[in-house]
Amino acid sequence: MTAVPPQETTSAPFDLGKELRALVLATAPRLFTVARIHPYEDTGEPDVEIAAWGMAHEDGRTEVVHPGQRLVLGSPDRAEAWFSQDGVTAQLVWLAPATAASLGPDLAA
Repeated sequence: MTAVPPQETTSAPFDLGKELRALVLATAPRLFTVARIHPYEDTGEPDVEIAAWGMAHEDGRTEVVHPGQRLVLGSPDRAEAWFSQDGVTAQLVWLAPATAASLGPDLAA
């Protein structure tokens, strides 16, 4: 009869930093900017400006910040409507989801 050696199961030590970075990436809100498109007064050619930055959370709640104002809205579409006024069209531009996270500001991706 042949003896079978027990399986060695060495688990890697718990890495809190790795777990924390994975949690941050899994739960991060989606980031976007609100671009305002309006015609130049002289030529009527389109001009674009960044009016605000926003974060859309999983539950739909959306926070938008622009100089002097912070809005909490029910959805990103509401942010687009808020900034589309008086002949100005707003458009949301979404940033790609984050793929890396760092515990130090000098290493942020």
